[in-house]
Amino acid sequence: MSSDPFFSDSGLRRGRLGTAHLVFFTVAASAPLTVLGGGVTTMYAVSGNMGAALSYVLLAAVLAVFAVGYAAMSRHVANAGAFYAYIANGLGRAGGVAGSAVALAAYNAIQIGLYGLLGAILKDFMVAKFDIDLAWWVWALVAWVIVGLLGVLRVDLNATVLAVLLGLECVVVVIFDIVSFAHPGGGMVTVDGILPGNLFAAGFGAVLAFGIASFTGFESGAIYSEEVKDPRRTVARATYIAVAFTGLFYALSAWALTVLTGPENAAAASAEAGPGVVFGALEQYAGVIVADIANVLFITSVLAALLSFHNGVARYLYALGREHVLPRFLGATSNRSGAPIAGSLVQSALAVVVFLLFAFTNRDPVIDLFTWLSGAAAVGVVLLMTLTSAAVVGFFRGRPGPETTWQRVVAPSLGTILLGAVLGVLLVNFDSLLAPENPSYLRWLLPAIPVVAMLIGLVWGVALKSVRPEAYARIGRVTEEGLHEPGLHPVPEPERDLWQSGHRR
Repeated sequence: MSSDPFFSDSGLRRGRLGTAHLVFFTVAASAPLTVLGGGVTTMYAVSGNMGAALSYVLLAAVLAVFAVGYAAMSRHVANAGAFYAYIANGLGRAGGVAGSAVALAAYNAIQIGLYGLLGAILKDFMVAKFDIDLAWWVWALVAWVIVGLLGVLRVDLNATVLAVLLGLECVVVVIFDIVSFAHPGGGMVTVDGILPGNLFAAGFGAVLAFGIASFTGFESGAIYSEEVKDPRRTVARATYIAVAFTGLFYALSAWALTVLTGPENAAAASAEAGPGVVFGALEQYAGVIVADIANVLFITSVLAALLSFHNGVARYLYALGREHVLPRFLGATSNRSGAPIAGSLVQSALAVVVFLLFAFTNRDPVIDLFTWLSGAAAVGVVLLMTLTSAAVVGFFRGRPGPETTWQRVVAPSLGTILLGAVLGVLLVNFDSLLAPENPSYLRWLLPAIPVVAMLIGLVWGVALKSVRPEAYARIGRVTEEGLHEPGLHPVPEPERDLWQSGHRR
């Protein structure tokens, strides 16, 4: 493969990403303007919960507990398979393969589902502004080409594109927040939208279901751990920044919406106008030009999320191909850009087949394609994080190091319990993510997708031990020069001697 002018087996390009790059990737995957215009308004409309804004702070706290162990483990494990490698090193190799199957199912689902959302909003925008009326899937194909091209280019170029888009959409969200607090619906700013008593009321389960979906992607920093300048610190730093920023930013903006409409009117206004609550306020108080720019950035926000999840799936496929868990050709990278080109092309092929299948069967791009797949993805991501949090405990058991008991045992154990509770609430209230006209069997069929993927991955992981023992031995561990253990960061000699002497004492 290395003799091919386009494909290489030399690995991903190292040292191209810093903390800022990783923050852009992780926050862009969460897509702040998409969360405000789509997620927050839908959350109020469906749940009717006046205090839903506070859920973002609550969920951010849960994810921050998870991030303690996750960040501690990221200082030791460097693998583009991210959670796959974490679970393999903490819960066993077969468990790692099961985790990789969940990750591929979840991230492919949310990435492909976003094509439906983008196609729908771009169709409406082009009709309203330019009187160009094309089917939603045509615009989805345009986005597919753009994402596919960027996916095989240099990863730092991707980060630059995301940085520009993310910065602009955050400015728009800030303008909306300012407009909302300057023009409160009831004549005065009220804190009813962030009172705990209003959150822990009717609709709380639905709020958590929508809220956790808004954070999907925050955990993706570890996917780029082989391409960062300082693997020991960068992933952890970026994760903490991402979860703090998104949690507070979403809470503030969701609260601002209740101030704009009046807390008691947030659900009705969101149900009636949807994203129009946001863009209508911008047009009324900030001007038509600002509203038009916001609409464009709403589109690019979804495009940025598409690119971020595409990159994540491509790197999972790359890691699994490189370690021979999946076909080896997936471990190919581009000679020119160092991007995981084979994984990128496979993800693009899968995406276009699925969203065109929805189009040709006349399924709605938002109610069906986006909602169905994003709901399944939310279950998969929470399940994946729960397994990863448990894996942290297993990884540090008996392993010397500077990590505290809080980092090794307490935080990851607590994170496992909290995430398990969120997963339970999400499953019980999954029907709140579906439209009333959707078939009732989807309530269990869609959440079953990541669970079935996990079981298939587990069976394949166990089978590898017999049919491909050399591949089984490589799971989660890649032999590369300079690594103390395959796939793990080396422990500096002086520190290791000190830890070992202390451990003997």
